[in-house]
Amino acid sequence: MEWFAVRHVIENDGSFEERITLWRASSEDDAIARAEREAEEYAASAHWRVLDMFQCYRLPETPADGHEVFSLIRRSELAAGPYLDSFFDTGNELQRTE
Repeated sequence: MEWFAVRHVIENDGSFEERITLWRASSEDDAIARAEREAEEYAASAHWRVLDMFQCYRLPETPADGHEVFSLIRRSELAAGPYLDSFFDTGNELQRTE
């Protein structure tokens, strides 16, 4: 059994919630299947919709403080500022900032 992080998105009343959940599983397929079931249960309670996008990352070691739990590399022609604005800081995020 290994640790996997699974990233997925849920649509809820015009917003999109990106979630990353951790799973101790025998394979990526097993982790994704379990994440799909959990996401369906989570979304059903509020009549939200699970989108058809699940990405999996096998953790190289048991999770602990400061360990990476997800990694996705995206190629882009954008410079750093426009890249962040396009994918992570559009101004429509509901997030905690200090």
